[in-house]
Amino acid sequence: MSKENRDKLPMTTKGKAYLDAELKKLIHEERPAVIKAIEEARSHGDISENAEYDAAKDKQAMIEGRIADIQGKIALAQVIDPSTVQSDRVVFGAHVKVMDLESEETFMYQIVGVDEADVKQKTISVLSPLARALIGKKSGDTVVVQSPKGDREYEIISFEFK
Repeated sequence: MSKENRDKLPMTTKGKAYLDAELKKLIHEERPAVIKAIEEARSHGDISENAEYDAAKDKQAMIEGRIADIQGKIALAQVIDPSTVQSDRVVFGAHVKVMDLESEETFMYQIVGVDEADVKQKTISVLSPLARALIGKKSGDTVVVQSPKGDREYEIISFEFK
């Protein structure tokens, strides 16, 4: 693996599209709105004791910080379309069905980029303990995951790329 790819962080096409949409909204809607709010607050006179001006400047700093954050994440992203992945092992982008061997409950998770992870959406970060244990394994393999409640064993029932 080249040094350039080691510095990249994997992200699904869906995750990149989400960041692109947020960036577009920040640049084309929120940034102009806050600039207008700053101009309006300035028009009210003395800015040294103007709460509207201070609030608008704080919001501008937050927007500019988020824009820089998103641009940095996109620049470091290695965008992967999970539907094009072909592997006989669990890798980034896989939808993995696992069974907790203690409770015998089954769960389905997709392994996604750090910023895309949302357990409610059944997506887990590629850096999470469960994802790290699953990557490189095959259906039928058992993995042990350290958790705050102790070690948990999971069996990989199946996985797919879609």
